[in-house]
Amino acid sequence: QVQLVDLGGGLVQPGGSLRLSCAAAGFTFSNHIMTWIRQAPGKGLEWVSQIFNDGSRMSYADAVKGRFTISRDNAKNTLYLQMNNLKPEDTAVYYCAYGTGYEYWGQGAQVIVSS
Repeated sequence: QVQLVDLGGGLVQPGGSLRLSCAAAGFTFSNHIMTWIRQAPGKGLEWVSQIFNDGSRMSYADAVKGRFTISRDNAKNTLYLQMNNLKPEDTAVYYCAYGTGYEYWGQGAQVIVSS
C-alpha cells in the first residue's frame, strides 16, 4: 500500500525558513520522479518543484526559484523541500506526489507565513 506522509509544516515569519519532508512507503521510491505541489487558501493547485528519481535533475516554479531546494534521500525513502526566505504568498498546504498523473499524494503539510 502506497503511503506518503508529509511533515514539517508550521507557522513562520516572513524571511524565515522551514524544511518539509515526505516519508514514502509501499513502492520503490528510488524509481520515481517526485513532486511538490501546493494549494494556497482559496486557490487552485500549483506545481512547485520536481526531482528525478536519482536526484540528478531538479526543476522549480518561477515563484520559488532561488529560495526553495528540493532533495531526496533514496536510502531513507524520503523527499525534502527546504524553503528559505519565505513570503506570505508561500502560505499553502504543501503536498508531495508521484505518478504519471500524480495519482498518489501525501496528506499535506500546512505552511503559514505571517508576522
